[in-house]
Amino acid sequence: MTLAELAERPQEKEASRTRRLKAATRVAHERIDQRIMAADPFADRERYGLFLMLQYVFHRDLDCLFFDERLDMMLPDLAGRRRLLLIERDFADLGLAMPRIDAPPMLSGDSAVDIAEALGWLYVVEGSNLGAAFLLKDAGRLGLGETFGARHLAGAPEGRGLHWRTFTAALDAIPLTEDQECRAIAGAEAAFRRVHQIAGELFA
Repeated sequence: MTLAELAERPQEKEASRTRRLKAATRVAHERIDQRIMAADPFADRERYGLFLMLQYVFHRDLDCLFFDERLDMMLPDLAGRRRLLLIERDFADLGLAMPRIDAPPMLSGDSAVDIAEALGWLYVVEGSNLGAAFLLKDAGRLGLGETFGARHLAGAPEGRGLHWRTFTAALDAIPLTEDQECRAIAGAEAAFRRVHQIAGELFA
């Protein structure tokens, strides 16, 4: 969905960037939620291991963004929002071998990442942390939690809501051109497509 198409909706015309991203990616978001839940990733620890692998591959794909100085100046506590190390600790907790991946990450710090698209990717990954409260409860039924096996699903010390609002306030305040707005939406859509692709490969 383009910015122009969103603008045609009166209720969204004056919406924040975060709301526009949410509206533009609603279908993609619902699609991936349904795909993952259909895979029943919390049925047992073996299924959870596949879910953990999905998280690892996705977070590995965008890990370079947390070290981008341009993004660091725009978004609060960017480095503190990184979850790849927590996922690696979850693998260690469960005695699972780390995945061996030959392909390079989807995004690479070796070349300058488009900032607008990067904002879309970060919107998706931060949103996933907001919704992880429900997943953490499911993990609890497997004996997993914030300090063992499901560390990457833990909320921020200040609370998930405040953590999210701090991020979205900064995201909404970044000045972008109309073309950049469209690229941010494209980045968010690409992130959702990537998660769906990984889920399809792991839970086939």
